[in-house]
Formats: sequence, structure tokens, C-alpha cells
Amino acid sequence: MQKEHEVRQALHSGRRVYSTAVIAASHRWPEAVAGAKADFIFIDSEHTPLGRESLAWICRAYVAAGIPPVVRIASPDAYEATKVLDGGASGFIAPYVETAEQVRSLTAVARYRPLKGDRASAAVRNSDTLEPKLREYLEHHNADTIFIANIESVPAIENLDDILSVRGLDAILIGPHDLACSLGIPEQYDHPKFDEAVRTIFRKARAHNVGAGIHVFWANIDQQIEWCRNAGGNLIMQGADFRFFQAGLTAELDQIREALGDATSEAVEPREIV
Repeated sequence: MQKEHEVRQALHSGRRVYSTAVIAASHRWPEAVAGAKADFIFIDSEHTPLGRESLAWICRAYVAAGIPPVVRIASPDAYEATKVLDGGASGFIAPYVETAEQVRSLTAVARYRPLKGDRASAAVRNSDTLEPKLREYLEHHNADTIFIANIESVPAIENLDDILSVRGLDAILIGPHDLACSLGIPEQYDHPKFDEAVRTIFRKARAHNVGAGIHVFWANIDQQIEWCRNAGGNLIMQGADFRFFQAGLTAELDQIREALGDATSEAVEPREIV
């Protein structure tokens, strides 16, 4: 799994990694994503009704196309993470992480699967507790697992240094909608308070050599570029398949309506998934 290893290395080193969210179970989507040269895809199972079997089929399709699928699990739970990895995911995104203890529990899956319980917890605290052959096996077995944590609240920002100090975390990804609500400024993504929070999170992540990104769902590519260029973000998570579909379809049908003298449609912004 060379691609997954390259993604992990890039996130830690500060090189840019490009991704988007995909939830459609279409056999044509992997080809389209490959054409866009995305480094990996983000599949959401927290805010969508995708079942475990559907997730497995989607993951296997992207793996076959050479694109690592990273699944956001329903909760920051070690067993949920294990399930998506067993189903073929190349990694997982843990939602609404607020404590270092949550990260340690998930690191046990990302770096020491299939160990569980006390042995896994001990290994996270000190990998020297493992027998040499077991340690070598686990390091090889889990070398390519991508582990990303969603930072989506004020408590997460307050605990961020502790969260980022847990070894094994590859990147943090800001959930903008939840973070804006936690800051008391729902959907005000151009608010100075939101901008300051993004820059603080990015700066701290990069100081710990952990990748940093935000899922930009709204149509403001310039803001995404600015945060990456000047705030240190290196995980570019842009949009989602259903948003691109709606935007493209709306633009083309409106062009045809205008040419034929019919009224254009009223734009309806799709709901966010982050």
C-alpha cells in the first residue's frame, strides 16, 4: 500500500495532500476521482446512512483504483474504527475528538491492531512493552493506516496540545460547521473569530509535525488557498460529490433555460456533512 504510506509521510512532513468527500456508491466515481488526481477520498458514515456492507464495497472499489479510502466513523470509538478497517478502509477519521485519551484509544487501533484492551493501551503508552517480534509485526501490519481526528469544538482547541502530543496521529481536520457553532457563530466562516481558530489549530498541528486541514464545503476556494498558503494547512479537503453534482447540473440547466427563454432556477445550497 505505497499510496497510503506516501499520504502519511506527506501529512507529517508538511507536503500538501489533496482530497474530497464522496458518498455516492457509483462504479464511475473512482475513475472520476482518479482523473482529478485526488490523493485519497473521505467517505462519511457519521452524517450519512451508509451501512457497513455498502462502505466495504465503496472502499474496495477505490482501493482497486489505487485511491486510499478514509472513512469517518460514527463516533470516536475504537471498535468503530476497527470495523471500517476490517471492511477495507485505508484509514479512518474520528469525529468530534476533544481529549488526548480519545486519541490514545484510537491510536491503539491505528498502530497496534489487532491488539485490544490492556495490552494495546500499554503499547500506546510505551511500545517497549511489546515483545520484539510482535512489535515488528504490528509496525509492519499498521504502517499504512491513515488516522485523522476531527477538531470541531472549543474544548478540542483548549486540549489541542495534549491531543497532538499523542504519537500515531497523522492529521487533524477541522469540521467547520460544528466548530463555528461551538464558537457561537454558526455558519459565519468569514468571521474573525473563526479565522483565528483555524489559524491557531493549523499552527499548533504543524508545530507537532501533524497534518492540518479543514473541510471547505462552501464555495470559497480563495479562503482555502489562503489558509494553506499563510496558515500552514497542508490537507486540502475540498467539497463533496453531491455538491459538485448539484453545482454542475444547476449551471448547465440554467444555461439551457436562459437560451430557451425560460426562467432560471433558484439556487439551493446543499446541506453540509461536516
